[in-house]
Amino acid sequence: MSENRKLRLLVGKVGLDGHDRGAKIIARAFRDAGFEVIYTGLHQSPEMVVATAIQEDVDAVSLSILSGAHNFLFPKVIELLREQGAEDIAVFGGGIVPEEDISGLKAAGVLEIFTPGATTDAVINWVRQNIKPRNL
Repeated sequence: MSENRKLRLLVGKVGLDGHDRGAKIIARAFRDAGFEVIYTGLHQSPEMVVATAIQEDVDAVSLSILSGAHNFLFPKVIELLREQGAEDIAVFGGGIVPEEDISGLKAAGVLEIFTPGATTDAVINWVRQNIKPRNL
């Protein structure tokens, strides 16, 4: 695939978290920035997010979480991507994640965590600098 193609990003809401305003805002910001965006909707299991990511040939998964289950759900998505041979799909995310949990999530393979107060411009700039199209 060409380096000039649009990045394909999946915005995923994993777990039982029922709040998706932030995910919808970031999905719209990604779309407005010129990325292709797939939004999973609420109440997705890690298995559902990974299946969608693979089916849609995304370059990265952006997880949104407010429920406090990030230490389980984020690494689970990475584990499932590896099991499916899709470890080249990058994973990053944001939401309510305590500062002390971020280093453990990064050690598990999460590339970046954006906490409340991060601007959409900061997230978009990070994506442009750190996420590259996969060779499909």
